Amino acid sequence: MTCDRTFVTVTLLLATAAAAVTGDDEISPTTTVNQPGPASKVVKIVALFHENDDSVNQLAYNVSTRIVNIMDTVLPKNKIVQRSEYVVNDMYNVTRIVCESMKLGIAAFIGGTDDEEIENVIRSMSSRAQIPFIETHWKTSDRPPDEYAVNLYPDPSLLSKAIRDIILDMDWESFTVIYESPMSLIRLKDLLMHFDYGQRAPGKAIRIIQMSPVEDFRPMFKELKSFGEKHIILDYGIEHIVHILEQADEVHFMGDYQSFVITNLDAHTLTFEEFHKSMANITLIRLIDPESQHVRNAVDEIVFNEQKNGRISVLTPNTLKTKTALIYDAVNFFAASLHGLVATQTMGPTRISCDDIKPWVHGYSLINYMRVMELNGLTGKMRFDGVTGNRNYFKVDVVKVHESKKHRLGSWDPSEGMTLTRSVSEIYSEIAQSITNKTFVVVGKLVQPYLMKCNATEKGIDEDEECFEGFAYELVAEMAKYNGFKFKFTTNEDYGSQNLKTGKWNGMIGELQSMRADLAICDLTITFDRRTAVDFTTPFMTLGISILYAKPEKKKPQLFWFLNPLSFSVWMYTATAYLGVSLFLFMLARMTPFEWEIPHPIKPGDDTLENSMTLLNCLWFSIGSVLCAGCEILPKITPNEWHDPQPWKDGNNELETRLNVANLIWFSCGTMLQQGSDISPQAVSTRLVAGMWWFFALIMTSSYTANLTASITSGRLDTPIKNVDDLSKDSDIQYGCYEEGSTAAFFQKSNLSLYQRMWSVMESSNPTVFTKSNQEGVDRVLKGKGRYAFLMESSSIEYQTERNCNLMQIGNTLDSKGYGIAMPMNSPYRTLISESVLRLQESGFMRELKDKWWKGVNKCEEEEESEELGFTKIGGVFVVLVLGCLIAFVFSILEFLWNIRKVAIEEEITPKEALILEWKFAMKCDGGVKPLRRRHNTSTEYESNNSDTS
Repeated sequence: MTCDRTFVTVTLLLATAAAAVTGDDEISPTTTVNQPGPASKVVKIVALFHENDDSVNQLAYNVSTRIVNIMDTVLPKNKIVQRSEYVVNDMYNVTRIVCESMKLGIAAFIGGTDDEEIENVIRSMSSRAQIPFIETHWKTSDRPPDEYAVNLYPDPSLLSKAIRDIILDMDWESFTVIYESPMSLIRLKDLLMHFDYGQRAPGKAIRIIQMSPVEDFRPMFKELKSFGEKHIILDYGIEHIVHILEQADEVHFMGDYQSFVITNLDAHTLTFEEFHKSMANITLIRLIDPESQHVRNAVDEIVFNEQKNGRISVLTPNTLKTKTALIYDAVNFFAASLHGLVATQTMGPTRISCDDIKPWVHGYSLINYMRVMELNGLTGKMRFDGVTGNRNYFKVDVVKVHESKKHRLGSWDPSEGMTLTRSVSEIYSEIAQSITNKTFVVVGKLVQPYLMKCNATEKGIDEDEECFEGFAYELVAEMAKYNGFKFKFTTNEDYGSQNLKTGKWNGMIGELQSMRADLAICDLTITFDRRTAVDFTTPFMTLGISILYAKPEKKKPQLFWFLNPLSFSVWMYTATAYLGVSLFLFMLARMTPFEWEIPHPIKPGDDTLENSMTLLNCLWFSIGSVLCAGCEILPKITPNEWHDPQPWKDGNNELETRLNVANLIWFSCGTMLQQGSDISPQAVSTRLVAGMWWFFALIMTSSYTANLTASITSGRLDTPIKNVDDLSKDSDIQYGCYEEGSTAAFFQKSNLSLYQRMWSVMESSNPTVFTKSNQEGVDRVLKGKGRYAFLMESSSIEYQTERNCNLMQIGNTLDSKGYGIAMPMNSPYRTLISESVLRLQESGFMRELKDKWWKGVNKCEEEEESEELGFTKIGGVFVVLVLGCLIAFVFSILEFLWNIRKVAIEEEITPKEALILEWKFAMKCDGGVKPLRRRHNTSTEYESNNSDTS
């Protein structure tokens, strides 16, 4: 064991040390002080200091003793006589001084050195002599408990937990420890164990760097800055800390995103005035509260004692070091323990010789009092472990340095853990105040409409400065106006991707990680990978991935567009049905007796029946039912329309027609009102066929009319794809996305089989379907003319379709995500910026801003179909009408000429004379009765028929 080895070494030197003992050998262990009243017992204590130690420590030791002696309530019957010894790191020297001290008959040793080897010698000899040893130096080695030692310095294991809890309360996920000596790691043991350093994530979550304080720290800080490190833990002597921070400031590593935690308990004595312009977060821990009245009184006593001796002291409560306060507390601690002991038993120190060490009989009782003692000193409340003597209760304050001023954030103690004394509103108010003095460097990507360059002269800006405009620029400007900060825009054309080997990011994310920028805003999607590298505000725009596709070209007007509602096969089926029904109706009419009737007018001696459902009439009946056209009246230019009047009169040699002016008007009305044919079936069978045919004609006509309306009013062809599933199945259409954006990451990392298959197709396409920018993808869609589809964010698609009528969005969004403002990790301004985004959304400003830049003056107006049909769409109907009329006219001429031939033969006149007679009559506009030119022939035929019948 360490103590045993030290004791063996000490005993070898006792003989030599005993020979050198001189001086106060003859002093009695108890001395009577000449003063009024009863005699007081003198109790001696010895404090050992290093020869290079601060003189303030011995001064505090002397002043504390004097105050205890003055206060009769502490030791009314005892007076403390203090003795100071200075030692060097020499075993013989230390042993000699300890032996000399024990020869005087002392009651306690107070350790005032920071040397572990010196402390071990004192501890070993005091334990052998059973003289209490009050330590003020932190234990740097793991040694067995000493029965006669008690340590006022906080237990290193508890101090390590305090540092761990403070770091965890700051939400640090990674940090770098920079320390001076291996002993510093004792204070950081619990912290390193919590982050599993060297086990599951060696060197990834945290870095540990040991550097001598005389080295140049600037290259190291530059490297940490390039890595994006922002959290630093410094464990160095108080004399080196400011110099290290100065080097960090020289390489701009003292910004508002860097945070330093200084573990030295004396860091509160530093002023940090040279960093008053720095925005770095510096956090300290301290045992001493300068605002405590107890501390102020003690400092005043020390300063007053110096002034009484003619010396000037610059000591203040803010510059009181932990070691000085612990030595001051050690005397009070000893006095309080002695007070408890002398109240129960008579105590007297004994001179002890190193030649023959005999334990002090009261040492055991005194050390037990010390270990159960609770005391409020300059370092706060003290409580000790009854077995080890280590201080197991203390309170450290957590202090933040802001503009060279120190603000207490909270405190930590073993029982309560971390306790914050500042409210959230106070912290928020401080951050809100600090942002007014901040000039943010904002990085963005030049992409419409988020950020675009403008004309500096038109904006009234200095020509040397870059001029920007756009959605992102106005959004930041509005937030700056509300929060009172300034900003400056820079550009970077890459969103940022991570190098898997080095772990570093480039692009805008890299700018934020290296703290060259404070904000990044554009169409930057919040993704999991980016969120692990930087912080994001509340999304200022929600969107999703969709398909950008070229609109099909407009149909060219077709002359016979009215044929489009039905396919060619349907037209053929309809024509076949028309012929089939007409023939079937003709056959049924021939079979049924109810379709045969007496002819009209009745002729004398005629006993025949006639059937009006001839083949021609059946064909006419069917077509009339389909076209719903009146067919009882036809034009009169043909001679077939002139017939004998009904009823027929003897001696009447005139023919009549129903196509007079009144009937022509009725014909037109009947056609418009969709009147059917006057040929009507009479039998049940034929009427059933007619009824089914009418039902068929009704459905076909209605369907044709509906499809015709849709066909002539639609200006474009249907797109070949309706959604992403159609796109993945259509091998004729290529599709791609921006190769370094969040859209590519979505397909690459998706677990859905559809998206995995699409990603495989995109990767294997040759030439590549990926683009270097969104604009390149838009251009490729336009040039592809339906052969290329581009996958991109719906907000960007909306912007493009508003300005280009040849583009369209296909289907719904594939996912849901948002654009956010990116900031360096753990940015103190994240809450303020996020609240600004929410405020602008609730006020409607964000909606108005989007409308301004998405639906600007150059927006694409959607083409509206006219309610009136142009001639180009229904001109074919007029063509059919004209052609039908021309064909009818041709047939009418042929019939007219054929009738001229018959008239010329029968009337025995020349064809020219017959033509003139018939043409003059046809050109008359009045009269519906025509003279019968072949009356004699008709009479002869009638008489002949009568004779045959009889």
